[in-house]
Amino acid sequence: MPISLYNSLTRRTEPFAPLDPERVTMYLCGPTVYNYVHIGNARGPVVFDVLARLLRRHYPQLVYARNITDVDDKINTAAQQQGVPIGTITERFAQAYRDDMAGLGVAPPDIEPHATTHIGPIITMIENLLDSGHAYAAEGHVLFDVGSFPAYGELSGRDTDELIAGSRVEVAPYKRSPGDFVLWKPSTPDLPGWNSPWGIGRPGWHIECSAMSAAHLGDTIDIHAGGIDLLFPHHENEIAQSTCAHDGKVFARWWMHNGMLTFDGRKMSKSLGNVLLLHELLKLHPAEALRLRLLSGHYRQPLDWSDGAIAQAVSTLDGWYRVLRDLTDVELPVGDLPVPERIEAALCDDLNTPQALAELSVLADAARQSGSAAAKAALLGGGALLGLLQQDAEAWFKRDSGQAIDAAHVDALLEERRAARAARDFKRADAIRDELAAMNIAIEDGAQGTRWSVQKS
Repeated sequence: MPISLYNSLTRRTEPFAPLDPERVTMYLCGPTVYNYVHIGNARGPVVFDVLARLLRRHYPQLVYARNITDVDDKINTAAQQQGVPIGTITERFAQAYRDDMAGLGVAPPDIEPHATTHIGPIITMIENLLDSGHAYAAEGHVLFDVGSFPAYGELSGRDTDELIAGSRVEVAPYKRSPGDFVLWKPSTPDLPGWNSPWGIGRPGWHIECSAMSAAHLGDTIDIHAGGIDLLFPHHENEIAQSTCAHDGKVFARWWMHNGMLTFDGRKMSKSLGNVLLLHELLKLHPAEALRLRLLSGHYRQPLDWSDGAIAQAVSTLDGWYRVLRDLTDVELPVGDLPVPERIEAALCDDLNTPQALAELSVLADAARQSGSAAAKAALLGGGALLGLLQQDAEAWFKRDSGQAIDAAHVDALLEERRAARAARDFKRADAIRDELAAMNIAIEDGAQGTRWSVQKS
């Protein structure tokens, strides 16, 4: 079935048709690695992970790039405060980011370019912009001349003159126009720097993504994705410099932006003290529940984060995994898991994950009622496309709750309880149940025997 995606550039949903079906290209703006990312930073990678899964069903040769920004003033500040090279900071937090994304079930991108390994292509792109009159050098800096690109502002819908008039930022004296942005800036001896035709310096943030994208995906890519907070100025600037550096070629044919997260209805911000680090949330909650919550709203809309929402996600997954646990002995049909048509149709409709999750609930109900292999396969196949229900059902219910759980000891107690009940020693059986409850272990007696699960305190 055809895929339709909303294009932020045209402001409408359009049937997706890649330039080359044999090599579909997608680029997602990745993290600046100077600290752990917050939960809002995870929404894009999770959402576009689902898109990548969907695209690969239709176009197996998808090439998906997600960059690492490993040179930035925030990184420099962190390195200076700790008295270490920037690589010490960036290597630590780049790996932490990969680990956290893996925890959320986000598959690694095909390509993970680092800005510091693309200084050559960055310098070449800047030279092209200078040669074509779209950039100028001034006081050790190189800046893009916004006035040289009449289409500037089309993505954001902002008028350049209004932006300049409304700016409260002090304009650097070396700029020709307040809207011009930095492509290269000089470095003092205490800052990281690279040799360039304009002296020792480092790249501006915007040019990094343009150069990395071109180096690995080509001058024109099919999809460029990121958070709505990057639409201006970052993505607007990417369009300007990439188009001008490549003789007017379209930079990205589709622009996709995910909405921001709020916390209990309020914007997440350091000043409000409500920024939730993903690294810490993964210690407190099941990773799959965090993923489910991030997919529970349409990607283009804001999404509210709360403890209650996470508890609901855990409850939903409990229900789905309970169905799969009851069907443990039901053997799946031979071959690949099927992807239910209604789930794929929902995702083909501008990545409508709320509808896809609703369809997954319908499949869980059907599997519960029929107990058939086909129903179980459909539930697992639908979950797989969303990156859900990928772990063993028993493992889900026995997941770590923050305290050490000795599964062998729990099983031994359950066997002792079974023997006590068989001997009609109900007092001992009840005492064992109470002992397990004190360990935060809930037990459930059923036709298939007694099962246990860890209860979150």
